[in-house]
Amino acid sequence: MSDLIHDDYRLLQVISRFGVSLGFGNQSIDAACKASGVDTSTFLAVVNFIQNGGHLPVSELAEEVSVPELMRYLQRSHAYFLDFRLPAIRRKLISAIDYSTKNQIGFLILKYYDEYAAEVQRHMEYENSHIHTYVQQLLDGQVPTRHADYTELAHQHRDNHSSINKSSHELKSIIVKYYSGNTDTQLLADTLMDIYIMEEDLFSHCHLEDTLFAEAVHLLENEVKAKVGNGPADTTLSRTMPQPDASSEELSEREKEVIQLVVRGLSNKEIAEKMFISANTVMTHRRNIARKTQIHSPAGLTIYAIVNGLINLEDVRL
Repeated sequence: MSDLIHDDYRLLQVISRFGVSLGFGNQSIDAACKASGVDTSTFLAVVNFIQNGGHLPVSELAEEVSVPELMRYLQRSHAYFLDFRLPAIRRKLISAIDYSTKNQIGFLILKYYDEYAAEVQRHMEYENSHIHTYVQQLLDGQVPTRHADYTELAHQHRDNHSSINKSSHELKSIIVKYYSGNTDTQLLADTLMDIYIMEEDLFSHCHLEDTLFAEAVHLLENEVKAKVGNGPADTTLSRTMPQPDASSEELSEREKEVIQLVVRGLSNKEIAEKMFISANTVMTHRRNIARKTQIHSPAGLTIYAIVNGLINLEDVRL
């Protein structure tokens, strides 16, 4: 087990999330897992998934996985991000930037980070209350009636992952491109490194849920449905994570006007009335803005608008 850690330090997080204690001396992987009451096959499946970037055939790995063990691993991962990693980065960010009202950009960056952390929390709470509840019913030998099958839940699950990945990319981009002021450059760079590492860790976590966990749940679902006489679920998830659609197109004057109104706090309906267009047209403008700027949140657009001179500070609704 110690050789495994020396070869890839990222597996320290895997070990802690499985509940395997350090200080295992020269124990083998199997012995260390058994000593902590962890299913060795599931542990190795996750290790292989992490080390190979999720490129191994998940259908083969999923057959070796204990769904209850993997679900406990994911729940501990949620606790790590929500209770430790996100708050720790926030504390460093507060020390690294000037977030007083004298530095509106710094204040808005902190506000954006809080919105991002809240988005991650909402998503993980959704997983705990919907995804894992569904899976627990399967483990109890029941076919949940609320949803036709796991695919229905998993598509929403994956969409949420895509949104989180976009928000994380946006956060880094905003700090790198737009923050300037009196700050501890070394501390800010170190905080950014933490954000990059967390983004990589969170992406790997989400990818594992979308592929290995999803496949293991499908196998379980088919087994349970066959036992109760409903027949196997013939469903396959698309496992390609959506990627941001980068574009170098410039914003149109109408799109700039929409940004100005969004930053002032107007709703889509209010923007439509003010610009004498339909609400659907406003939504189309906002999708185009997000595609062109790679910014999807009002807080991010506020920073973009200030830095690019689209709006004055006194017009911003903070």
